[in-house]
Amino acid sequence: MNKFVSIFNDVIGPVMTGPSSSHTAGPTRIGKLSKQFLVNDLSKADIYFETKGSFAMTYKGQRSDKGLVGGLLGWEPEDARIINSLNEAKKRRIKISFNITNFDALHPNTVKLVLTDINNNKFYITGVSTGGGMVELIEFNGYNISICGDFYELILIFNSYKEDYYKTILKILKENYIEPEYVNTFENPQGILINIKLSKELSKEILDKIKKITPLDYAKLISPILPILSRKNCSVPFNNTKEILKYAKKENKDLFEAAVFYECTRGNITKEEAIYKMTYILKIMKESIKKGLYGNAKMPYILQHQAHLVKKAEAEGRLINIGVLNKIIYYSMSCMETSSSMGVITAAPTAGSCGIIPGTLISICEEIDLDDESCIKALFCSGLIGALIASHATFAAETCGCQAECGSASCMAAAGIVYLAGGTIQQSITAASIALQNVLGLVCDPVAGLAEIPCMTRNIMAASNAVSCANMALAGVKEVIPLDEVINSMYSVGKMLPRELRCTCLGGLANTKTGQNFSKNLQQIKY
Repeated sequence: MNKFVSIFNDVIGPVMTGPSSSHTAGPTRIGKLSKQFLVNDLSKADIYFETKGSFAMTYKGQRSDKGLVGGLLGWEPEDARIINSLNEAKKRRIKISFNITNFDALHPNTVKLVLTDINNNKFYITGVSTGGGMVELIEFNGYNISICGDFYELILIFNSYKEDYYKTILKILKENYIEPEYVNTFENPQGILINIKLSKELSKEILDKIKKITPLDYAKLISPILPILSRKNCSVPFNNTKEILKYAKKENKDLFEAAVFYECTRGNITKEEAIYKMTYILKIMKESIKKGLYGNAKMPYILQHQAHLVKKAEAEGRLINIGVLNKIIYYSMSCMETSSSMGVITAAPTAGSCGIIPGTLISICEEIDLDDESCIKALFCSGLIGALIASHATFAAETCGCQAECGSASCMAAAGIVYLAGGTIQQSITAASIALQNVLGLVCDPVAGLAEIPCMTRNIMAASNAVSCANMALAGVKEVIPLDEVINSMYSVGKMLPRELRCTCLGGLANTKTGQNFSKNLQQIKY
């Protein structure tokens, strides 16, 4: 759980290749951060997943292997080349191995990397994919660290250290008008690691000066990977629904305006910058729908492209007339099909739930003839509700089941739909609460470790739930249990779920006879 959540870092995003934010985008970011620790070019990467963790069961089906290697090649999560990253590493004569072994892991999405450069120097790094594409590096060469990709990170290691060295470093930074945001010190029997977190890039000249004046054994500047950076005294204007309602009433603002104020305060960005970022996200969402409906990307294993079948059946009058909901069905399916085929999508809040928010909001905007500006505003509304979830719970199915992914997205979408319909902030919050109440306890049981079954149809269920709850709230139906309490309940329920029902492929549909047969055949499929 993160106290200072950013809508663009933690909730609406990243823009990425599918199929999983935790298991594809997260590993890509771990790889990209880890690559920066190397002194020379990479020669070999030995990658280890913990036996009982989620990666061990899903890393092939959800392309963690390709994501990690893509990151080690320096690629971004949205780079379409990730699908070919293993082949590219082979072309560059980089040896890659994946291993499942026992080690202590506090999080089910933990990975250990042993990276060897061309001069045979070895670098030992432990990373965690914490959910929704967010990551943290927690260990480097035996030192405990905490690097999440939201700062420029100056890493300095002294095998023999004196206090004067630190004073010298601070003096050099001050002379160049650079003020550290935070300084963390970590010790082990071999020496001391100093991690200086910065809000702006350090030039090569300054780093070389630090190396020259102090007897460093290692020095590297790690660049950030997140769209919104952190800083000293970072804050958010509200952290629960009561604070949102209080602000909106006092300032006479709607939910969109509250969301923009939140993100601008958190990220130290302008309203124009925030709107620009969300405009790009909407563009990606629309493209992912179009590609799913009309593209010819290959689905990897179990499912084939089917969204177009629903659209065709509607056009031919073969479906029950349920208004915009039929379009929501095939738009949501289209996003998921693009994700499953490793196309570029927006995690909202995750890749496994990427069809729900665009499927509902874009469909409804088209149905009631609203422009992109309205859709962008609704995305901000959904994002602010998601920020509350990320602050007090999680989006990681590996931690709390599918209720944290499809459930959260349904909750967020419901709030956005109410905004599009002209509802009040309270009605948006009510719709979000009812939507999340309806999916408490939803398990994560991906068949054969793929984000296909039941992920595809659960997106449709969650989208339908969002529309129903939005209409109930607009009609005056009350939520009874406040949203803040429902979010806390979702997190506690998730912690009660057994490991088998949290994205390990050991329970639910994944453990059926048919599911097991698909899993047995998985090794024969070349991705």
